[in-house]
Formats: sequence, C-alpha cells, structure tokens
Amino acid sequence: MSEQIIVTTGIYDAIKDTLRRKKVSIPEEKRLAEELRKAKQVLRRDLPKDVVTVERKVTLKDHTLDVEHEYIFVPSTREKLKKNKHSILSEIALAVVGYKVGDIIDWPFKDGNRTIEIMKVETWEG
Repeated sequence: MSEQIIVTTGIYDAIKDTLRRKKVSIPEEKRLAEELRKAKQVLRRDLPKDVVTVERKVTLKDHTLDVEHEYIFVPSTREKLKKNKHSILSEIALAVVGYKVGDIIDWPFKDGNRTIEIMKVETWEG
C-alpha cells in the first residue's frame, strides 16, 4: 500500500472542509486526518494517471463483500447516483482518493471495516 496519498490542493482542502463540518464518522475522521498529515499535494497536471481523484473512472474490488464495482468520481455538485457519478466526498471516494492502482485499503466504513483494492483508474470526461 502507498505510504502516502497523493492529492491536488483542491481535493486536500475539500477533505479538510468535510472533516471540519463533521460529515464523517469518528473512525473515518481519524483516518482521514492521519492521511492528510502525510499527504503529498501536487498540481493537477502533476497527478499520476493511476491515482484516484475527481473526474476519474475507478474499478474497485471489495474483498470483504467479494464484489467488483466501477465508480465515476465527480465534484459534489455533479453527483448523479443513477448515472453512477459519485461525489469525490462520498464515503467510498474518501476511502480511496489519493491511492493508486494496486493499493489495498482497509477502511472504517460506517457499516463496518472493509478491504478495498484499486483495480483500475481511467481518465473520465463526461
């Protein structure tokens, strides 16, 4: 697993704001705060193509539930769940944002801990 997440300054600030507003559970808050402390911030153009961020189509394997699912992560204002467009600040996105293909993350979801693997990350332009 990556030692640190890689995020743009905009995503970093959005996650920090989400924490300030107490929009996540306490275990998620602790985990996100720890990740932000070690995070590497880069410009959007310098973000590696295999890192989960906004405007990317991501295939995840949930080892706990034994399912694979594809998500499109978009800005919060463009979330449309019926079209599989999930906010970059949704619970699943916060668990994987900043990680890259091949990373396996143990995450304290609201309904219990789950192990998520990032299978594929593609640029998405909708």
